[in-house]
Amino acid sequence: MSPGESPVTADRAEKAALRRLLLAARAELPVHVAESAGELLARGALELPAVAEASTVAAYVSVGREPGTRALLDALHARGVRVLLPVLLPDNDLDWAVYEGAEGLAKAGRGLLEPIGPRLGPEAVCEADVVLLPGLAVDERGMRLGRGGGSYDRVLARLARADAHPSLVVFLYANEVVARVPEEPHDHPVHAVVTPEGVRRFERP
Repeated sequence: MSPGESPVTADRAEKAALRRLLLAARAELPVHVAESAGELLARGALELPAVAEASTVAAYVSVGREPGTRALLDALHARGVRVLLPVLLPDNDLDWAVYEGAEGLAKAGRGLLEPIGPRLGPEAVCEADVVLLPGLAVDERGMRLGRGGGSYDRVLARLARADAHPSLVVFLYANEVVARVPEEPHDHPVHAVVTPEGVRRFERP
């Protein structure tokens, strides 16, 4: 930390540097690596009791070189699980709609794929038993590094206000499980990380 720099400012700078490093590493991955990882990630996620027993899961559609979520979305949908997917609002908050299969997705801004069904409102996430969070890293305490847009910080704050306590899960590549993620006061630990190599659970706070 530089002289006169606050701890929060220092953590933000560390986060930005770590994001750049991790995004650069992802950019080097062939797209097929992310796609082929999806089956392993789905298998690992379904080994988590919280996911296997869930009636509603809030997830997202992976794009580009993100660790693939589509195999999990389809596996849950086939089981009759209600899967909620985010719809990005102009202020970066998230609305939600039900996943009805790949044919029910449409291209949206920022390269995203979003469900075309009826919007359920931002509070719908509070009905989820499990929330799958996008991320770039998780550390040994379960602290997650997001992309920095703030959308999921709002989701987590909304869950806290509603006194909702879903299991929080993040999909990553093995190299993205790191020793330490810089932490700010609003950050929340996750309960499990799934990589193609396996599952790691963290003590529930």
